[in-house]
Amino acid sequence: MSGPTGEVYRIDWLPGTDTLRGRCHCGREHTAQDPAEMWEWMLAHPRGHMTGAPREDSA
Repeated sequence: MSGPTGEVYRIDWLPGTDTLRGRCHCGREHTAQDPAEMWEWMLAHPRGHMTGAPREDSA
C-alpha cells in the first residue's frame, strides 16, 4: 500500500504461522494474526513521523 505522499507500507505473512508482519516506511514493525487489526495499525500509524531505527510493536 502506498500513501498519497509515496510512503510505502508492507504486510507480509510469516510462513508456517498465522502471523502477519506490517512494516511502515519509517521502519516500525507490528505483528498480528488478524488482518483487520493489522490494517487498523497501518492506518493509525502516525503521519509525518521521522524515520529511524526499526522498532517492533507486539500484538
